[in-house]
Amino acid sequence: MSTPPARPLHFAAFVMNTTGHIIQGTWRRPSARQTDFNDLEHWVGLAKTLERGKFDAIFFADVVGLYAPYRGDERRYFEAGLQVPSNDPSVLASAIAYATEHLGIAYTASILQEHPFNFARRVSTLDHASKGRVAWNIVTNYLPNASRNFGLEGLTKHDERYAWADEYVDVTYKLWEGSWEEDALVQDRESGIHAHYDKVHRINHEGPRYKVEGPHLVSPSPQRTPLLFQAGASEAGRSFAARNAEAVFIQAPTLEVAARDTGDIRSRAVAEGRRADDLKFFQGLYVVPASTEEEARRKAAELDEWIDYDAQLSHMSGAVGVDFGHDDLDTPVGEIRTEGVQSIVGWIHDLVTDRPATLRDVAHFTATNNRIVGTPEQIADRLAAWQAAGVDGVNLVNAEIPGSYEEFVDHVIPTLQARGLAQTEYREGTLREKLFGRGDRLPDRHPATRYRGAFAPVGAR
Repeated sequence: MSTPPARPLHFAAFVMNTTGHIIQGTWRRPSARQTDFNDLEHWVGLAKTLERGKFDAIFFADVVGLYAPYRGDERRYFEAGLQVPSNDPSVLASAIAYATEHLGIAYTASILQEHPFNFARRVSTLDHASKGRVAWNIVTNYLPNASRNFGLEGLTKHDERYAWADEYVDVTYKLWEGSWEEDALVQDRESGIHAHYDKVHRINHEGPRYKVEGPHLVSPSPQRTPLLFQAGASEAGRSFAARNAEAVFIQAPTLEVAARDTGDIRSRAVAEGRRADDLKFFQGLYVVPASTEEEARRKAAELDEWIDYDAQLSHMSGAVGVDFGHDDLDTPVGEIRTEGVQSIVGWIHDLVTDRPATLRDVAHFTATNNRIVGTPEQIADRLAAWQAAGVDGVNLVNAEIPGSYEEFVDHVIPTLQARGLAQTEYREGTLREKLFGRGDRLPDRHPATRYRGAFAPVGAR
């Protein structure tokens, strides 16, 4: 029986408009340029490199507040450059769109940080400017400081945040899909009619959090609704993704977990009336390539010497809101009695079997989990295994910018292309068309499409 031909994986670059994103401390390496994040040329240059490598997108993470205190305050984040200072990624989108032709531009925006009316307007403008290459990574918020930055007393309860997200996306869907009819904008010089008034509609949304009259101020963009990313791993997050997401960012620790999680969310999507292949899953991975396995392992060991393990631990500590920075890095995990820590780091015992596992081991794992070290051929083998586990693409983590991506484009992509695991040319059209090949707009089975024609006068429907 012949082996079926390989399907190209999708590739995105996982970045943040800051210095220290995922792997802490490597910005200190002489060859690293993460500290140039304020420089627009830094990002435009990276985008051009990614497009040369036929990447599907550049994917910007973001936060709108400081992580929870570590050793009692936020000092460590500032000292380590850990996601502070942090700039708005949406500001970069139009410049990247202008400098590239095909690269998708995905950026994270929390429901917390902007009213949905203005956010919908901003995204539609960017979708026009990029000719349909914008994606929105929908997030709620898990940082108490971010909540207080926007006038809330504290962190909204987890499931309530997803109820909030349901209404937020509902408003944007109404604006993007229902406010303007497809042929409303005519710009007819002869008649002097620019747009047909009776084909543009108020949405008159009234909900628990928002009251939005409309209409949308932007005419239909190439995608109308941007490509929708989501990354929630909780029960509520999975259900939200199943209803709304087109691309799901996962960070599964093993192939088995990836297979379980992708299968679970696809099943939920089918239960929502969608198709299993309406979702594409992007696994967060990091690679260290070299011409020989020995050389790759040497490079990985050198990188490890630059990792700031205390900052790495502070990142995880601050994200989950459990301050275990008062313990020494060499403290055995078993001696830490905080239940929250036990639930997060219990798996480390399965990885360190020859001695008691320590917090340093936990920190090292957060920096190197899902790191693939080897030759381009070995990396290709491993990526094929992730694909077989249900993954459609890779959100590629970096140790250095632009070096991590230049190495991948120059040394790994050619091998992947030769094996059919990476595209050799871009498909024409919008980001949605490039990823799915089914047109520029959301398919009819997506919940946003129920608003198409929903606000026209009854007699005109």
